[in-house]
Amino acid sequence: MKIKIDLEATPQELRTFFGLPDVEPLQRELMDQIRERMLSGMEGFDPATLMKPFLPPHLQSMEALQKSFWDAFSAGMGQQGGKKAGGGEE
Repeated sequence: MKIKIDLEATPQELRTFFGLPDVEPLQRELMDQIRERMLSGMEGFDPATLMKPFLPPHLQSMEALQKSFWDAFSAGMGQQGGKKAGGGEE
């Protein structure tokens, strides 16, 4: 037996229905801060430096961030982080 229910609701209506907090003001504030930093430093714009305060400490270096992404993608493909598809080490 299959039951299919189609709902038409905005994301805000669903968050309210499920009792989730309204995070739109926080998102708007963060985006404003990011925009200000981007505009004030357009000459030497560096996205990694811009996002560093918003990342957890263990992902603040670009190498750690790349390794984290690689490990996540590899795990999703059923491989270990240091192995290539052919089974050899990097």
